[in-house]
Amino acid sequence: MNLFDVYPLFPIEPVLAKGSWLWEKNGEKYLDLYGGHAVISIGHSHPHYVKSLTDQLNKIGFYSNSVQNPLQVKLAEKLGQLSGYPEYQLFLCNSGAEANENALKLASFVTGKRKIIAFKNAFHGRTSGAVAATDNPKIVAPFNAGHEVVFVPLNDEAALTAVLDKDVAAVIIEGIQGVGGIKLPTDTFLQFLGKQCKANGSLLILDEIQSGYGRTGKFFAHQYSGIRPHLITVAKGMGNGFPVGGVLIHPDIKPWSGMLGTTFGGNYLACVASLAVLEVMEQEGLMENATQLGNYLISELKKLSALQDVRGRGLMIGFDLPEEKKAVRANLLNKHKIFTGEAKPNTIRLLPSLAVNKDEIDIFLTALKEELK
Repeated sequence: MNLFDVYPLFPIEPVLAKGSWLWEKNGEKYLDLYGGHAVISIGHSHPHYVKSLTDQLNKIGFYSNSVQNPLQVKLAEKLGQLSGYPEYQLFLCNSGAEANENALKLASFVTGKRKIIAFKNAFHGRTSGAVAATDNPKIVAPFNAGHEVVFVPLNDEAALTAVLDKDVAAVIIEGIQGVGGIKLPTDTFLQFLGKQCKANGSLLILDEIQSGYGRTGKFFAHQYSGIRPHLITVAKGMGNGFPVGGVLIHPDIKPWSGMLGTTFGGNYLACVASLAVLEVMEQEGLMENATQLGNYLISELKKLSALQDVRGRGLMIGFDLPEEKKAVRANLLNKHKIFTGEAKPNTIRLLPSLAVNKDEIDIFLTALKEELK
């Protein structure tokens, strides 16, 4: 049987990973400044993370739902404490797409409406509901029937006002657009959005799947604006590579039996992985590290005149390359052994582990300067 070939893969086969580093089977060593779309939040193979999962496997392993799992309660309490949302409720699932799907479903249940507003260049996942709220005609087209989704430009208050009315169930927005090229909603736009949602009886969904979990220096990117959305979706860095996702749900939204469901969501291993991530983030001050090193990296990038529009917060950073330098990302990987991300046409994305250190960032800066000469 062959694999279903739907996306390109680098001809690189890692056999060992530790911290910000990967080793290929031929012995080559790579600096990982992308972490699988912001998945690796505390570094590869962190000892506390590995021990937590190993200990759980040696107890009862994976076991999923239909039984009481005290680890879910412990995870909800720890997540509420560190995120600043202790009064919210937590629904656990397996991925970011599922988290957004469930958030959209909740919005329809609560409001009785079906119209959704999303933003141009957004990406919310690949389930039918999440993909319908994603601004990409190539993958949305098969699912548009039956959905009422309106796309508006990011940070455009007039465009939002024109479509946000009392027929809208929810507005879904990323804390920072990732796949769209590291585009930031302004704090004033998020504040305006929060007020407009309240005025029209619409729920505000913050997709923090890539921008959350301490990546920007605060637990969630939207917290720079001071707003408190009805629903917050999380995944990626939540499990440091273990598949897990969740929805943080406003206390005014009341659950009823069978409202949402999952087979694997909130299983023992997922909870242990998620708890280990939060414990390492707290014990090692990783949000503070993201702030300090993110500020340093952005500052140094802005000194490079060849780069266009350096932007981001914390360790979620993007910049554009001129057309004549579009080979820089490939050269960083092939010549300098450094993984970065991209968002076409010529945008490089940096999403390193929150535990990255200054020496590792300087290795990247040296290589980048060489390629920009």
